[in-house]
Amino acid sequence: MIQKTIYLIRHGETDYNRRGVVQGSGVDSDLNDMGRAQAQAFFQAYQHVPFTKIYISGLKRTYQTAEPFIELGLPFEKLTGLNEISWGVMEGKAPGNLENEYYRDLIESWAAGNSAKTTDGGESPDQVVARQKVAIDAILSHPDEKTVLVAMHGRAMRILLCWITGQSLSLMDQFEHSNLCLYKLQYNYDTAAFTIESANDTAHLLSLAMA
Repeated sequence: MIQKTIYLIRHGETDYNRRGVVQGSGVDSDLNDMGRAQAQAFFQAYQHVPFTKIYISGLKRTYQTAEPFIELGLPFEKLTGLNEISWGVMEGKAPGNLENEYYRDLIESWAAGNSAKTTDGGESPDQVVARQKVAIDAILSHPDEKTVLVAMHGRAMRILLCWITGQSLSLMDQFEHSNLCLYKLQYNYDTAAFTIESANDTAHLLSLAMA
């Protein structure tokens, strides 16, 4: 039985996250001090894992999150299919009343099953799935890479976790995520099936809360 273990993480905190500013694929922000501390805490907890490769999105906040592992000399690859959803005109805006109403209507539409509905000037969940499938196929095309680290983004993770487990995208909000959370996945090549072994795991961040 051939299996691949995927450590799927969300990037560490940015100032946009802290301020509640909408941050999609069109905003290439850096990790803030907390985000870098989160990245280091994750590294301290998981540096013993024999990762054979690291996959990141095309946005630098995922590179910076995986950077402690990359500095060990581990090979890495950028896959833009792992980018965050494009929020279009909402990107870079603090959610005022208008944006909150727009965002709420959008999320409710998706939850009602309208996953083809795009953000204004941006993407729909269906469009995100199409590019994610190309990225995941690239990752799965290397069965020799037994254990990989994949760094990506919150909304994109919710979308990904739905379709890889055969669930409707209307259920995406069931997948909780926080900055530098971990979803540990197993992929079975014989059954072509994913299983989720742990979800939104942030135990590695406890040291920061106690500092």
